[in-house]
Amino acid sequence: MTTKGNELQGLTRQQVEQSRREHGANVLTPVKRTSLWKLYLEKYEDPIIRILLVAAAISLVLAFVQNDFVETIGIIVAIFFATTVGFYFERDAAKKFNVLTQMNEEQPVKVVREGRVHQIARREVVVGDIIIVEPGDEVPADSRLLEAIDLEVNESSLTGEMITEKSVSDDAETDAECQHAEEETSDKDENPQAGEKPQGSSTESTYPHNMLLRSSMVMGGRGKAVVTAVGDATEIGKVARTSAERTGVKTPLNQQLDRLAALISKVGMGVSIAAFVLFLGHDLLTDPLWHTDNYLGMAEVVLRYFMMAVTLIVMAVPEGLPMAVTLSLALNMRRMLKSNNLVRKLHACETMGAVTVICTDKTGTLTENRMTVAARTVADGRLGSELLDWNMAVNSTAELDGDKGIGNPTEVALLQSMGTVDYRELRRRAVVEGQVPFSTEKKYMQTTAVIDGERYVFVKGAPEIVLGMCETASGQEWNTVNERLVAYQRQAMRTLAFACNGRFQAVVAISDPVRKEVPQAVQDCLKAGIDVKIVTGDTSATAMEIARQIGITGNVEQDTVAPSGSDVSPLNTISGAEFAALTDEEAMECAGTLKVMSRARPSDKQRLVQMLQKRGEIVAVTGDGTNDAPALNHAHVGLSLGSGTSVAKEASDMTLLDDSFRSIVNAVMWGRSLYKNIQRFLFFQLVVNVTALLLVLGGSVIGTELPLTVTQILWVNLIMDTFAAMALASLPPSREVMSDKPRRCDAFIITRQMWRGILGIGILFFAVLFVMFYYYLHDDVEFGVQMQELTIFFTTFVMLQWWNLFNAKTLGSSHSAFRRLYADRGMLLVLAMILVGQWLIVTFGGKMFRTVPLSFRQWVGIIVVTSVVLWVGEIYRAIGRARSV
Repeated sequence: MTTKGNELQGLTRQQVEQSRREHGANVLTPVKRTSLWKLYLEKYEDPIIRILLVAAAISLVLAFVQNDFVETIGIIVAIFFATTVGFYFERDAAKKFNVLTQMNEEQPVKVVREGRVHQIARREVVVGDIIIVEPGDEVPADSRLLEAIDLEVNESSLTGEMITEKSVSDDAETDAECQHAEEETSDKDENPQAGEKPQGSSTESTYPHNMLLRSSMVMGGRGKAVVTAVGDATEIGKVARTSAERTGVKTPLNQQLDRLAALISKVGMGVSIAAFVLFLGHDLLTDPLWHTDNYLGMAEVVLRYFMMAVTLIVMAVPEGLPMAVTLSLALNMRRMLKSNNLVRKLHACETMGAVTVICTDKTGTLTENRMTVAARTVADGRLGSELLDWNMAVNSTAELDGDKGIGNPTEVALLQSMGTVDYRELRRRAVVEGQVPFSTEKKYMQTTAVIDGERYVFVKGAPEIVLGMCETASGQEWNTVNERLVAYQRQAMRTLAFACNGRFQAVVAISDPVRKEVPQAVQDCLKAGIDVKIVTGDTSATAMEIARQIGITGNVEQDTVAPSGSDVSPLNTISGAEFAALTDEEAMECAGTLKVMSRARPSDKQRLVQMLQKRGEIVAVTGDGTNDAPALNHAHVGLSLGSGTSVAKEASDMTLLDDSFRSIVNAVMWGRSLYKNIQRFLFFQLVVNVTALLLVLGGSVIGTELPLTVTQILWVNLIMDTFAAMALASLPPSREVMSDKPRRCDAFIITRQMWRGILGIGILFFAVLFVMFYYYLHDDVEFGVQMQELTIFFTTFVMLQWWNLFNAKTLGSSHSAFRRLYADRGMLLVLAMILVGQWLIVTFGGKMFRTVPLSFRQWVGIIVVTSVVLWVGEIYRAIGRARSV
């Protein structure tokens, strides 16, 4: 534990290592995961798999009677593959989630070590460290306060209290309160409401009011504290050990797919029952077995048709859908992480593809967040020279660590502009008596300090606020200041005013250039049908100049500013106060055409999001500060910045690690491509299902045996379901999707065009195969369909679907299936696996799969003939390309 004598110096490097050895790292032990075996066995809880297990058990009993285990082994192998493949990919997705979760331990924390302020990862904090916390910070470890200025903390993660005031108390009181808190802990665990107090009270808090607890959020003020516990020894660590792991959220897309699967299941159930009745009825009328007392033979026939019916259900239900979605999300999350998008919540991947409006802040996202003091307009005399340096040094929470700034970028720029003046020396000489931290509501920061026996009140903030707090000066002086302000703002520079003891000191202009990639990224959004709105706390002139530079508005002079009143016309820009004055009806109308909201407060940004949502828009919001959290939380997709506060990240769905607007465009592209890949899988899978179901019904009508055996159908189900999910989910994103308009949120995932393709191609495949089977059935009436003919029929069925996988890849476009085929490595691998697997089954499947080996000439013939599926598709797409020219 650090003593008061060295609180300002912090720990040395040797003390840090010793503390880490004694108390461990500041990492929470992960919740104990369910064992792999249990997770695998859970795959067998699927209703379809359970039905197959029952069928396999009955088949096994008959196999012992007949001493023929081939069919039973085939069913068991197929069940094993169906469960194992799904288990593997779900585990792979879970591992990716764990990697992303661990990244939270890398959040930056400000600590004092060896007399200087450093920024380290949260996991590196040790007992005895001196930490500095400010609004938006997440407390990295349990700590005892050394300094506190108007400090307010959100401890809802532990106590349910949204706002708790914190202050420094003496050691005796601390010890007594700590002991009291430990005695109360067990009661609180059993009754979370025990000890609850009115918000804002500090005298009845569940935990000592001079203690900061890990995972609580700093909502206001600032403080300095010494770490007393890390990792599992913290209060949140104790709670975490007794809590269960949360399950994933069911996304809107999953719900839509569940409805689709339910519909298909009903159709499959109807077809399977009809086939069972028709086949068994035909057998009752034509097979003399039913006129004997061979009850075992009758049971075997009923079982065979029962297994056929169950297999048809399996064939009809696209149970690969959940895996296709999971795999698509997992692959997207990994790829998006490489493109600087850290996905925190699953639904963000898919929802980004449907976004229609992006409300973006300015600093960091559109600009480089590289603040530099570009110009100053200062008062004469000591106010504008010496005392201005004191204001910048004392009325600030930023720090410099060599060339690197720590804290608010604007304040860092001010410290760097001081040149050779040592801000640390100025802070040491000043005795701070009180401080009003900056907030978006007040738009200023104020510090009262005693310097060399004289009291000063330093203020800095928005010019209109600070200048309004200053004593009246000559009209000429105000005109000069206002002219300089307008000039700075029209150059898209951020402006700050400084005052001391009620007198104007200076206006400072801070430049933050637009990121080079932003104008093109904004144009990509506009072409994709996505409206872009700037919502910022800066002045209207500054915000409009940035909007002009990135291409979402025209010249500043051409844009109108909304008046505060009831008569609302199409607007480009409005201030937060003016927007707040509008009625809900007026605000909804204004939200549609609005391009820029300046001087926006948290409530204004949140209201804009809600108004847009009422208009039916799908809204994404970017933000980096604590004040952005409400809007981030209410948006369909909240996008926090990697350099943002913990509160903003906690409220968001995704984090832009590079803070760039280009990453948002990439996220939209990924989301749309993901949705398109799932549509491709559905198109392919349902063509297979329609073909198989019609074949079975057709076979029942002509009164013959099942054209495809149970094991053959299960194999087809495996390769055309699981493998196809792998192939189509792994397709890389295409920038083509950015030329489409955003999809409607309530639009059914299978479009009318897809239904036409599914039914048309499915019926065509059925017709070809049915004619083929009918020919085999009647070309040799005496001996029926030969084993080789059944093998050719089975292989033809598979190869038709194999070639159709190329067509599925190009769904929704007119491009050739061979375009960028080299980039579709996952799909090429799956195609090779299906081809090799089919050859192995045909060659070595024997009685289990009702196959005999085919010659090389027969294989070539089947592949060439079935390739017509691809060439017809290529011709169709070529015509589409010609029409679009």
